[in-house]
Amino acid sequence: MGREELRTAVLNKLKEVIDWEIGLDVVTLGLVYDIQVDEQNNVKVLMTMTTPMCPLAGGIMGDAEMKIRSIEGVGNVEIELTFDPPWTPDRIDPVVRKQLGI
Repeated sequence: MGREELRTAVLNKLKEVIDWEIGLDVVTLGLVYDIQVDEQNNVKVLMTMTTPMCPLAGGIMGDAEMKIRSIEGVGNVEIELTFDPPWTPDRIDPVVRKQLGI
């Protein structure tokens, strides 16, 4: 699997990671800022939470790592949490924002 194919596979796996408080996946919520795949298929994901005080951050990040590790051919997996820039509802997928009336 090439790097871009692996990056797409990672993105698709992250769509299975649900923020249990909100009931939407981390990609739809706009919590995933960046996905990098290097030449050895090591994966680094830069993501945020809806709030720095999110009580589910550890579980969400653990679920993301587990799902990414399940992809055949993945090397090391690193999930980095950032709050710069801070998340806002504007990052939610536009279709979902409209459905939610945001």
